[in-house]
Order: sequence, then C-alpha cells, then structure tokens
Amino acid sequence: MLPNVKTFLFLAFLVFLIYYPGGDGNAQEVRQTDTSIILFQQDTLKSSLDEVVITGTRMPKKIIDIPYPVSRIKTIGYRQGKLVGIDDVLSSVPGLFMQSRYGNHDVRIAIRGFGSQSNSGIRGVRILLDGIPESEPDGQTRIEAVDFNSISSIEVVKGNSSSLYTNAPGGVVNFIHDMDFEHSIVSQMNQFGSFGLSRNSIKTGIRTDNYRLLNTYTYQGYKGYRKHSNEYWHILNTVVETKPSDNTRLTLYGYFVDGMIKLPGSLTKEEYEENPYQADQRAVDRDKKRISTKGRLGIRYNAYFGDFRNNEIEITTYATIKYFERTSSQYRIINRNGLGFSGKYINRSKFLGKKNEFSVGGDLLFQPARTEYYDNLGGMKGDQLLQLTDEKISNTGFYISENYEILEKKLFVLLTGRYDDVTYKLSEETLPLRDDERKFHAFTPKFAFNYKLTPNIAVYSSFGLSFDSPAKNELESEDPGFLYNKELQAQESKNFETGIKGNLLREERDFLKRMLFEFTAFNIIVENEIVPYEVLGNVYFRNAARTNRKGIEAGTSVKLLKGLDLSVAYTWSHFRYTDYEALTIEIDSSGNFVRKERNFSGNTVPSVPENNLYLALNYAHPLYQDKINLFSKLSYRNISGLWVDDANTDKTDPYQILNALLGLDMRFGNFNLLLSGGINNIFDEIYVGFTNTNSADKRFYEAGAPRNYFVSLKLGYTF
Repeated sequence: MLPNVKTFLFLAFLVFLIYYPGGDGNAQEVRQTDTSIILFQQDTLKSSLDEVVITGTRMPKKIIDIPYPVSRIKTIGYRQGKLVGIDDVLSSVPGLFMQSRYGNHDVRIAIRGFGSQSNSGIRGVRILLDGIPESEPDGQTRIEAVDFNSISSIEVVKGNSSSLYTNAPGGVVNFIHDMDFEHSIVSQMNQFGSFGLSRNSIKTGIRTDNYRLLNTYTYQGYKGYRKHSNEYWHILNTVVETKPSDNTRLTLYGYFVDGMIKLPGSLTKEEYEENPYQADQRAVDRDKKRISTKGRLGIRYNAYFGDFRNNEIEITTYATIKYFERTSSQYRIINRNGLGFSGKYINRSKFLGKKNEFSVGGDLLFQPARTEYYDNLGGMKGDQLLQLTDEKISNTGFYISENYEILEKKLFVLLTGRYDDVTYKLSEETLPLRDDERKFHAFTPKFAFNYKLTPNIAVYSSFGLSFDSPAKNELESEDPGFLYNKELQAQESKNFETGIKGNLLREERDFLKRMLFEFTAFNIIVENEIVPYEVLGNVYFRNAARTNRKGIEAGTSVKLLKGLDLSVAYTWSHFRYTDYEALTIEIDSSGNFVRKERNFSGNTVPSVPENNLYLALNYAHPLYQDKINLFSKLSYRNISGLWVDDANTDKTDPYQILNALLGLDMRFGNFNLLLSGGINNIFDEIYVGFTNTNSADKRFYEAGAPRNYFVSLKLGYTF
C-alpha cells in the first residue's frame, strides 16, 4: 500500500486537474510554456509563456512534445540563494536525490536509484556543460567546472537515456551558460557565510551585431563544517559565439579550474553519535585530499539548410587536460588528456502527409592517463616511485532517432536506439610488467509515445533498455594478480514509465492563475547492478544479480496569488534486491576481517530514501515603482531514512530541513543591485547527509551541514 502522503498528493492532483478549467478548446490560444518547476516568479507570466526548447534530448523540442519527464531550472530560480553545491540549485526537481559530501565535490546525484551507490563522483547520470560531456568516457563525473554565476539554465532529463547517451540509465543533466543577454553587461558578486564561506565572482557579457562573449571568474574558499574539510577553487569560464551567416553559428567554449579540497572521511556510528562533525582520524593522519587542475577547449559548428531550413548539422570537437593529486593509503599523481568529437544531423519534413523528424549522430571519446604511485608520508609524496601505469579509455557510440506524427497535432511516436563500445586498456611499466584489457558493448533501443489531450497537456509512456559499463575505478581488482576485475560485468536494465504533464493558465484569474505539473510512474528491472564494497578502506565493486525499482515522481508549481507561488516535488521509491548473493568482507567479534557468504535477496537498496518531499513558498512584491522589489522564500525538505548497506544492518534517521531567504532586487537606470541573505537548516537538525555504502569497517556516516547563514551582494550594469 502506498504511503498516505503520496496517496493524498495523487488524489489532490487529480481533483485539481479535473476542477481546473484549463484544458478546454480556448487553451489553444495559449502559447506553450516551460513545464519545469521555477522557484522565483518576479516575471512569472512572461517566463512561463516563453516557448522553451530543451536541447539535452539531442533533438531540440518543446517540453510538452517530449515523451518523458523533463525539467528546466532558470537563473531566476536560484540566483538569489546560496550557490555552493548542486543541491542548493536542483532540490525542486522531482525524482532527484542529491547527497553533497564535501560542498559541491563528490556530490552524489541519483535518479531512480542510478548513481545512488557511487562513493566517488557522479555515476549513472550523464552530465553535460553546454551539451559537451563533463562525464568522462567511463561515465564518471565531477563538476568543479560548473559555476552557477555563469549558468542561465539547467535541463534535467529523468529516466533511461541510454538510447541517446553513453552510460546514462538514470538520465541527463545539462548546464547551459548564460548567452541570452540582450545588451552588454558586467556584474560583480560577493557571498559570505558560515564556516568561512567566501565566493567572489565577476561576470562580463559583450554583445554586438556579429558576436557574443561571456567571461566569468569565481573564487571560492570554504573552511567547512567538519574538521579537515577546507577547500579553495578558482573557476574561469569563457564562451564566444559568432554567426558567420544567417544560417550558421560558430561557438567556442573554454574553462579552467584549479583547486584543492581536504577530505574528512566517514565515521562509525559511535563516532558520529559522539561528534558528527569530527573527521576520521585516519583521513587526518594521511592528510587525505584532492588537488585538481583541469581545462577544456571546445568548438561547435551549427548549420541550417534546405528550402525551409529544415535540415540541421551540428559538429562539436573538444580537448581536455587534467592533472590530479590524490592522497589516501598511497599518494597518486594522475595526468589525463582527452579528445572528443560528436556530430548529428536532423531532418524535419513530412512523410505521408504527417510530420516526421529524423536524426542520426555519434560520439567519439578517447582519454589516455598516466598514474604514478608513491608512499603517502602524512600527506607528502614519498621519494620512491612504487608503480607506474598507462591507461587508455575509449568510447565510440552511434544513435538514431525517429519521431513521427500518427494523429495530427495529437499522437507522436518516438523510436531511438544507440550502440556503444567502451574499451579499457591498462599497462604497468614498473615491475611486474603486465597488460590488461576489458571491453563492453551493447545496443539500447527505446520506444515512446506522446499524446496531447490538449495543446498544453500530454500523456506519455516509454519502454527501453539501458546499459552502464563499469567506471575505471570500479574495475580495480581486489586480487593483486590482476590489474582489472575480471568478474565485474556491465549493468543492464529494462525501463518502463508512464505519466502526464502540462501547463494550465487562466489570464483572467488572480487566484490559481497558473499551474505547471508533471506526474510519472516507473518500473525498472536491473540486471547485474554494480554495487560497492570495502576492504581496509579500499573500495571495490561487484554485481548484484537482479534489482526491481518501482517509483512515482510528482511535481507542480502553482501561482496561488499575485506574487505568491508554491512549488511541490515528491518522489516515492520502492527499490528491492530480488536476487543477490555475494561473498562479503566483515569484521568478526575479535576485530578480524573475515569472508562470509550472504544472501541479500529481498533487502532494500541502500542510500535511497523511500520518501523525498520538497515544498517551497516564494513571494515577490514591488516596493517602489518596480524599481525596488522584495523577494523571499521558505523551503522545506523531508527525507525518510536510508539503509547504509546491502545487508540492511542499519538505517539512518529521517530528517527535516527548513531554509529561509530574504532579499531586495533594486534597479536604478542601468544599475542593478541584488542584496539577499538566508538561513539554512533553521532548527539546526543533526542528520546523515551522505552514506558511505557497504563500508567493511562500518564507516557509513557523514553529517550534513548544521545551521548556517549567508549574505550575498551583487552589483550589475547594463550598457
């Protein structure tokens, strides 16, 4: 039986939908709107009536025409708030569960359980920056280069996207830089907060008849709320866009990131209950940290041709450089360089008198890496080289997409499919000399349909297969005789979903003028789920035989009154291992590590809450001739407890977080002054913010942020 809160929300949603007179024939006069959840609505009506086109689906389309759940967060939804981590920005999207381990680093993004057990970076969800993969060829992602001061919108495609992208069974998140400014701009932002938070940014946008230039620089320093968790980052982003002709566009993308973060590690339950903000002494003794320097340069060419410009070609090429220093039980120095290429062709025409959209494209990613291993002497690199390895990871993928109109302006059918080949090659240059190789490949088709009940309400359903090859770190072998884990297999799944979404608008109303909504139910069968386990602080991975995931995602944004908006996002997740036996490493009563055969069939998948509820009230009010505007926000999050391991030996307590924000947006001529401040975790609740899944020495627990404050001041000028 479903939880009462979910039943109530579902019934209330249906009643409201039936009651609300937005689906009649007059709705055809309303332009299609963005069905994402928008947090702030100073310009709600104008924003909601824009024809929003989503690009992260490989074929640009309006949200109402996409046969699966898609959300879009706009700058207006988060620019006044605290912008340290991705969870500060995407909390309002139903279906997402985020655990931020160290600020914005090692953040865990889970969609429908994919990525929920990654203990290092983002897995199972494809991360893009302006449509270019931030995810590496093996699917692993860290997002240090994402600077929310330079981002204008974020697209979230939820659910199986393997038929379009490599290693994307959970979905896609696309961060898009702000290139939509109508006039040249310059702005400077300063944000200060608890635990030594300091963010300083400068942003410049230049627009002429022939080009646009965006350049942003941000420095972030943070002492952290746990011992041994300080960090600093320098982030530079640049985008240059030109139009050689009316039918072509050339865009240059570049970024550079340099920084360091110290890692406090995970705690046992006894340590957590004694002091949840202390560090694992082992992490302190090793001075566990990450030093990262990376950059990327990309070029994209778009061309439109044909009598009606109904053909489009897009070609993107990019190169990356990465230098990492990692300290744990050893001191590692990693040099990685990457080359990537993607291309696509889109044709929009009529076939048998009906609309037809056809697309074909491909991706090539190649990343060589050289890793040096040394002794870790209290955080310092030892003098003697212990091991030297060379690794090459390549990913080749091709996809095809066909979207056909069955009933005019009513029923559309979408067929997509992708073939991927992922290859890992590793050689050891120090003794003993040896080589190893693993290859993974699969074809992942997907079928979907979209039926418009009205021009602004659509029902949809899809079925597809997904494929997720192991990441490089997941292939590390516990057996010292092998470089790669020979037993670990790719994770595959069968995905079914159905739902409804839309926009209801009544211009003549002051009460309940607008409602954006989405509701999706899904069922997923996962074969060979990749799950972590730990031995003496080192994390390895194995396959669970079969998992069943059932869930519901529901979200709405309602304009209650003029200036007052309500956002609701709810996710119910019922994830169970249906067939899972494994050899585990555990600590016996004498403190020794022993191997045991365990059967986890029937257990709940760890690190995923059964209930995830988010509520937000947003209020905006003009104080003086629309030159001074007051805005405020009150948000509430309720998360049920999380199991910490496959054996379900312990479950974290549920927690509730209340945040508040207040500010002024002032405009005087060409000047804009934005002043805001907020309190997060108002009641100073102590809660587990990150679960270190399947730790052999039971170090499962990492505390979320206690009560904290921040203030922001942003000054801008428009030329």
